[in-house]
Amino acid sequence: MKTMLCTLMLLTSATLTFAQEKPIPLYPNGIPNSKPAPAAYVEKMEKTDDEWVTLVSTPTLTPFFPEKGTANGTAIVIFPGGAYAGLSMDKEGYRVAKAFNKFGVTAFVVKYRLPSDDIMVDKTIGPLQDAQQAVLMVRKHAAEWGIKADKIGIIGFSAGGHLASTEGTHFTKVLVDDKENISVRPDFMVLLYPVISFGPMAHVGSRENLIGKTPSTELLELYSNEKQITANTPPTFLAHAGDDDVVPVQNSLMFYDALLASKVKAEMHIFEEGGHGFGLNNPKSKDKWIDWVKNWLDENGFL
Repeated sequence: MKTMLCTLMLLTSATLTFAQEKPIPLYPNGIPNSKPAPAAYVEKMEKTDDEWVTLVSTPTLTPFFPEKGTANGTAIVIFPGGAYAGLSMDKEGYRVAKAFNKFGVTAFVVKYRLPSDDIMVDKTIGPLQDAQQAVLMVRKHAAEWGIKADKIGIIGFSAGGHLASTEGTHFTKVLVDDKENISVRPDFMVLLYPVISFGPMAHVGSRENLIGKTPSTELLELYSNEKQITANTPPTFLAHAGDDDVVPVQNSLMFYDALLASKVKAEMHIFEEGGHGFGLNNPKSKDKWIDWVKNWLDENGFL
């Protein structure tokens, strides 16, 4: 009885927190694959036209709920980009969450751990653990939060797109505590100017930050996600700018081709211009990728 009361109290507290859109810990019972952070390893946030966060050691999930009466049961988990060196929490996180809220999608922004030997036993799996845990947590609380458990997707930007595409292709190997055997497979993916391949078209900074300067051939293959697609990979939407000089557009092209080869539903849009890191709005185009995503979700039965 005492355990049940404690559980109810925690759930009630969590529900109130979510209503206030406050970040909640991804791991209330201890962070896996972690070691004590050095004294100098303290989270930092620089605020300019964005909220740039570095040195994350405590990952969190921040929920954004649509206005009362407008939620349609679909949810999306958001992974901001930042070359696995920082996180664009506002531009590629909070603003995107609010845009999804406008058409009834409940959104969750993940502040995930950045790969670091200082705080992780194995830095190559740390971000993926946080991605899996985020999907697991949303699915576990789906009924409580008014979400349909089979309509939980993910979106990632740049290196956050690499993390999202890793979560969407590596879900058969669960790296977090999952005693209830809850699926960590997302139901759909949205990838914006994503880092995909760790081969010749790689964003070198993202690759080195995740798997080091001299990775093994096995690691290079494992995290070249165009090579990890199967028929069970979730339906995917991609958008990229053809003139992206940071993450070459070939990353999206390779992923799209591999999706087609495995007969996975996919849609891709290539802006003529826009460069890299434009976030919600490409200043070089009158078109809005969020509108394309809304239509794509609707056409595929996710709205």
